[in-house]
Amino acid sequence: MSKKRKKAAARRGKPAPKRRSRWGGTVWRLCLLGGGVLLGLLVPWVAYLNYQVTTEFEGRRWDLPSRVYARALELYPGAELGSSDLELELRQAGYRRSKLADRPGAYSVSGGAFDIHRRAFRFHDADEAALRFRARLSGGQVKDLQAVDGGGSLDLVRLEPAEIASIYPLQKEDRTLVDIEQVPPLLVTGLQAVEDRNFKHHPGVDIRGIGRALVANLRAGRAVQGGSTLTQQLVKNYFLTRDRTLIRKANEAIMAVLLELHYDKSEILEAYLNEVFLGQQGAYAIHGFGRASQFYFDQPIDRLEPRQLALLIGLVKGPSHYNPRRHPERARARRNQVLAMFAETGLLTGPQAQAAAATGLG
Repeated sequence: MSKKRKKAAARRGKPAPKRRSRWGGTVWRLCLLGGGVLLGLLVPWVAYLNYQVTTEFEGRRWDLPSRVYARALELYPGAELGSSDLELELRQAGYRRSKLADRPGAYSVSGGAFDIHRRAFRFHDADEAALRFRARLSGGQVKDLQAVDGGGSLDLVRLEPAEIASIYPLQKEDRTLVDIEQVPPLLVTGLQAVEDRNFKHHPGVDIRGIGRALVANLRAGRAVQGGSTLTQQLVKNYFLTRDRTLIRKANEAIMAVLLELHYDKSEILEAYLNEVFLGQQGAYAIHGFGRASQFYFDQPIDRLEPRQLALLIGLVKGPSHYNPRRHPERARARRNQVLAMFAETGLLTGPQAQAAAATGLG
């Protein structure tokens, strides 16, 4: 075979080069263009949300209602005061009768002797520390005052006055601010056990939590579990409207991550404890666990028992639906569900949770 024929045969056997699809190149360029446009819009939007988070959260201030108090009760030897009058004064100031008066805000009575555990209070002229003392009354008078834990006789003891009124700000939100270091540890750990068990580890959004909630809801055929973290809940309540749109959910997720980048977990949790909506008193919304404790139990948050803390934590899911005054059976079932979660996560023992679940709602 001649050389020319061999070359021609070789050319015929060689596969022709593939032509690049014009359509594929166009799609690729459009994707790049769309991605660039999206990135160009996303970056300034995230910057705006970041500015909103840092400026509003850094300078966060709640407009608190002004409290109006009665006069402070002063006890001293010789003061004219009967046993029934003293007990009425104590109850109006939020004190509870108990067997031992072993906690601030409690008192016990034996004959004409009152053992009173005074709460710390900031008076107009000085701060008074917590104090446990005994007041002996007879013949309508205070006979003597003695410090229970040593210290001898006392010349004067002041009790914090009862709150008789509140003057509310324009937004009609009632709250009593609490410090995370002063609330019961069970409130902090219990809230995480019920609402966000991965709070200490996620960056603001919990992908695994969202997945678990999705599976649980699909199995139940309805919404039985939420996937929002405590940080997302705080963002929703503090910064955003309650519109249920994809844009709001996207903003919520972005701002939650930004919040976690700028602030530590304890700051976020403390803000949540003071911001969360927990009930309604007429035209005024009850925000935060500090005020909710007074509203539902007439007690400061640091005096609540596990069963009471469980009720408040249960209200986070739906303050109106689980209102203990309007729907006591629902509220009790929800509280007991929270107590079971306490036992499941080791915050309470099984017997402790069962004993608490057997009690009333008070």
